[in-house]
Amino acid sequence: MTYRCLLQMVLLLCFSTTALSMNYSLLRFQQRKSVAVCQKLLRQLPSTPQHCLEVRMDFQVPEEMKQAQKLRKEDAVLVIYEMLQQIFGILTRDFSSTGWSETVIEDLLVELHGQMDHLEPIQKEIMQRKNFTTGDMTVLHLKKYYFNLGQYLKSMEYNSCAWTVVRVQILMNFSFLKSLTVYLQD
Repeated sequence: MTYRCLLQMVLLLCFSTTALSMNYSLLRFQQRKSVAVCQKLLRQLPSTPQHCLEVRMDFQVPEEMKQAQKLRKEDAVLVIYEMLQQIFGILTRDFSSTGWSETVIEDLLVELHGQMDHLEPIQKEIMQRKNFTTGDMTVLHLKKYYFNLGQYLKSMEYNSCAWTVVRVQILMNFSFLKSLTVYLQD
């Protein structure tokens, strides 16, 4: 059994108890490690020429993504979960024109799915409280942002330049996710 599988099994056992009473420091550790893995995998994907950046557009990055310090840890969980879910959805689209390794994409999707599995019980418990939070509004803004990314890919017919632009956006997203994990403290 690999170290990664063992760590995932331990984390699953830890997260099977009441989610919000669990150790946020452990969650922070797991998320930080997983974000680093995702960033490394994304960087393994070959980029296309610099001229592709000429076809980029303003995807209207939510302001909240630039101000992570304003989010409570519960809001951070909601935002992280939504971002992972949306990134997962984007990466399951047609990337055949990119020359990207399917293995790298599959590894990235497995890592994203693992992160979502760890966060889901906590996310559900927060949602059951039905407290309207800053995180709720941020999630709405994120949905619009990712919708714009998806529409961009579609309008560009999923060509390699469009994927290069989106890859840069997703790398930026992981930088934001990394900064959000700081707020997952007990």
